[in-house]
Amino acid sequence: MRQIAALPYRIGTDGRAEVLLITSRETRRWIVPKGNRMRGFAPHEAAAQEAYEEAGVRGIPCPTALGSFAYGKRRRNGSVKQATVDVFPLKFLFQANDWPERNERQIRWFSLDEGASAVDEPELKTLIATFRIPPPTPGVAQRMVPVVRSRLSEVIPMLRWFQALMPSQGRFFEQFESHSALLVAGAEALALLLQGKDIPAHIKTIVDREHDADDITRDVLQDVRRIFVTPFDRSAITGLIGVMDDAIDQMNKTAKAIELYEVTSFETQMRDMSGIIVEAARVTAEAIPLLRSLGPNSARLHSLTERLIQLEGHADEIHDDGIKALFKASEGSDALGFVVGREIYSHLERIVDRFEDVANEIQGLVIDHA
Repeated sequence: MRQIAALPYRIGTDGRAEVLLITSRETRRWIVPKGNRMRGFAPHEAAAQEAYEEAGVRGIPCPTALGSFAYGKRRRNGSVKQATVDVFPLKFLFQANDWPERNERQIRWFSLDEGASAVDEPELKTLIATFRIPPPTPGVAQRMVPVVRSRLSEVIPMLRWFQALMPSQGRFFEQFESHSALLVAGAEALALLLQGKDIPAHIKTIVDREHDADDITRDVLQDVRRIFVTPFDRSAITGLIGVMDDAIDQMNKTAKAIELYEVTSFETQMRDMSGIIVEAARVTAEAIPLLRSLGPNSARLHSLTERLIQLEGHADEIHDDGIKALFKASEGSDALGFVVGREIYSHLERIVDRFEDVANEIQGLVIDHA
């Protein structure tokens, strides 16, 4: 038996992730919203529908599964049938006031550690626990360094004079992390835009975030020129911030094309590609802070870049399916509609390609410096 499930998630302002779990109706154990595949729905669409029916959750589903887990499904006659469940990430947007199974289940948000402990299935435990590792926090030694340096400079005038001669090491990691947060905000605004509601507001959000990202990119390039000591090669710094900025630039170009051609309705494949873009931005936002310690984090960075490459490959398939469907729908009757739709698809494909470029830049850093 093959089933589908959603993993609804939200990311707090501190960068930590939470997942939503529900209780089963019979055993009352904690599970993810899941069910059988639905006729007329793609697997990720069916997973999103299950999340609404069982938990009232609406969000942005990613068409590329995180993985799968197995469990024994007990039937009414007492027999047990083995089921394999494909799990799709669902970026939480809101919870409805009412939904079909509201009075039949409990619903609760969990931290990843708590959520992994709450479920029974070993493979599901792993999927939840490794969904997003906690963001790094400065250690005691790191917090003490500025204080110690300040005290020493007060005691030893020569040290203070020497420090004044040495340029700062810059804020490259903070700048990368701020830029990745803008990628997440831009990706989510793009996904909402492609739902066809509040289009001008979402276009404005994308444009604003792209301008903010340009400011960060400019600061990084200025720091690269003036800083004496950098955390890794200057070419690697400019290459990484460059492809990150290219991603949000492409989001902006997509929004501008939609505004220019006054497009108000979007094909399913376009929305599916936006779901992949949201997931790619989430993965990037997890990967970037790990660059602070390349050696200890090399294995995790490898798995995250693999996920980005997997997403890009799936996006290519969706892109091709969308172009074919668009051509068939417009053949002989709406050539202009095909040209406009193909341009939007092209912009969406380029966004995902830029996230693959991010993966390649990170892999290069791991190889060179881990």
